Amino acid sequence: MKICSVKATIEKYKKASSDSSNNGSISEANTQYYQQEASKLRAQINNLQNQNRNMLGESLGALTLRELKNLESRVERGISKIRSKKNELLFAEIEYMQKREIDLHHNNQYLRAKVAETERAQQQMNLMPGSSDYALVQPHQFDARDFLQPHGQDQPHLQLM
Repeated sequence: MKICSVKATIEKYKKASSDSSNNGSISEANTQYYQQEASKLRAQINNLQNQNRNMLGESLGALTLRELKNLESRVERGISKIRSKKNELLFAEIEYMQKREIDLHHNNQYLRAKVAETERAQQQMNLMPGSSDYALVQPHQFDARDFLQPHGQDQPHLQLM
C-alpha cells in the first residue's frame, strides 16, 4: 500500500507543480495585459488633458494651422450650443414670469372687488334705520399700508386691565 501512496503523492506533486507553472505564466500574461491597458489609459488621459488645455486657449504652440481651425470650429459649435441653451432657459423664465404677472393681476382684481364689496356692506350698515343707537365709525379707503404695520411710538399700545 505504501508504494501506491508514494506514487499517488508523486503524481499529485507533478500535477501541482505543473499547475503552478501554468498559473505563473497566466499571472504573467495578466500582468502584461493590465500594464498595456494602463499605458493606453495614461496616453488617453494625456490626450484629453491636452485637448482641455487647447480648449482653454493654452498650449497652442504645437498645433498646426489645420488643428487650430478644427479647434476654433469646435469652440464655436460649443458656444453656439451654450447660447442656445441659455436662450431656452431665459425664454422659459420670461414665460413663467408673464404667467405669474397675469395671476397676480387677477388676484389683485379679486382682492379689490372684495374690498369694494366690504366697503359697500359697511355703508349699507350705516344707512340702516336704527343705526343711530350705535356709534359707527366711518369706513376709510383701503390702503395696503394699513395692514401689518409695526407698533411705533406714536401708536398707543393696547393694555388689558
